[in-house]
Amino acid sequence: MSEVVLLRTGTANLASVAAALRRAGAEVRLSDSADDAAGAERLVLPGVGAFGAVVEQIDALGLRSSLVERITAGRPTLAICLGLQVLAAGSEESPGADGLGVIPAKATALPPGVRSPQLGWNRVTASSRCNLLCDGVAYYANSYKLDAIPDGWDGALTDHGGRFVAAVERGPVLACQFHPELSGAWGQGLVERWLEAV
Repeated sequence: MSEVVLLRTGTANLASVAAALRRAGAEVRLSDSADDAAGAERLVLPGVGAFGAVVEQIDALGLRSSLVERITAGRPTLAICLGLQVLAAGSEESPGADGLGVIPAKATALPPGVRSPQLGWNRVTASSRCNLLCDGVAYYANSYKLDAIPDGWDGALTDHGGRFVAAVERGPVLACQFHPELSGAWGQGLVERWLEAV
């Protein structure tokens, strides 16, 4: 299995992501280099924390253009949790902080009256057009979400106070609101399918 670069943005728990990749047979290398973000055969963008802090760190490390170019070009990239939201143009969590903008949407807060953050297991209902995603149950830890699958992407939905994006895919680019590395055998299978996608 080829090497996977696991991007170090300063806010993510990398150990569980690295463990899931290694269980699937990948060689994992941690990096915060823009050259690695651009040149890696496979790249993982994890995310835990606040939207503004992550995009600030992405810019401080000079990663923005490398990430936008590789995702736009459809090169194998896996974004997890806040990593999905960072692909959007912005977030209600951090007004004025610009996301990568490869998804022309803004992350919005979970609605009033539901538990926030959503911590625990919830459904993933995938479109029949998906190649990587399938129906299952995944582990979520989120207070913000994307409301609709963007044009040009396929994806899956979930429901917590209303339907929202569980994950999107476009070729070998996969972005999950849930944590596949914490989602048991179903999540491990998704990691393996992404690693095999070329």
